[in-house]
Amino acid sequence: MSLTKLVLRFAAPLPKLESFQRYLFLGPHPDDIEIGAGATAAKLADKGKDVCFLVCTDGRFGTDRAPAGLTGDTLAALRREEAGASASLLGVHDLRFLSFRDGGFYDARELQRAIAEAVSSFRPDVVLAPDPCVTSECHTDHLNVGEAARRVACFASNPGIMEGLGLSPAPVQALAFYMTAKPNCFVKTSGYLERQLRSIYDCHKSQFPARDSVEVYLKLRAADFGIRSFRGCAEGFRVLGRTQMHCLPEAGD
Repeated sequence: MSLTKLVLRFAAPLPKLESFQRYLFLGPHPDDIEIGAGATAAKLADKGKDVCFLVCTDGRFGTDRAPAGLTGDTLAALRREEAGASASLLGVHDLRFLSFRDGGFYDARELQRAIAEAVSSFRPDVVLAPDPCVTSECHTDHLNVGEAARRVACFASNPGIMEGLGLSPAPVQALAFYMTAKPNCFVKTSGYLERQLRSIYDCHKSQFPARDSVEVYLKLRAADFGIRSFRGCAEGFRVLGRTQMHCLPEAGD
């Protein structure tokens, strides 16, 4: 560890992810929040936190596991219903949707503007999104949503920039990336893994008709993060506070 990074760890500590009240989870598709951070969302909701899910695309292209003939508008409508059932199971009652089509068929700047509008409306303390800096991630929607999230989180509290967009500023204090290769924060989720799995397999049946390798992966990931953080069972995030979001390259390691 470099001397600069060591000093920054004490001079500018990372925010404590569970210490806030309002959390906005961004999902590229209707099932991504559940897969990436479903256990954490359920835990926060159970603790009385204000949790909002924003699903950014309609998921109309789904996967090859969707029932034959179920495509386009029909699949998109079904996935919207599935997202509602899943959020409810996790204890999240503020579920919002953007109108963008799955597969990157939109202008990324329009996506960024729509996310900024949601941030201005909900006024979260923390914005959570998939990590756009994972070198193996190739899905356009995941990259676009993660990239938009970090840009919006950086300027959300700036009155001049937000007013320039015709929006009110929002007090975003932290950005937390799920589906990350470099977690620096772990949330203990013992007792929530099965609920997370139910939110996927009982609700998103068009994508997960039966329990499969995703369950194995999520159990392995929870155990791995739990061991690494001495928490038994955990989800990992790459968290950036306001200090770390700008001009501190060491915060990205």
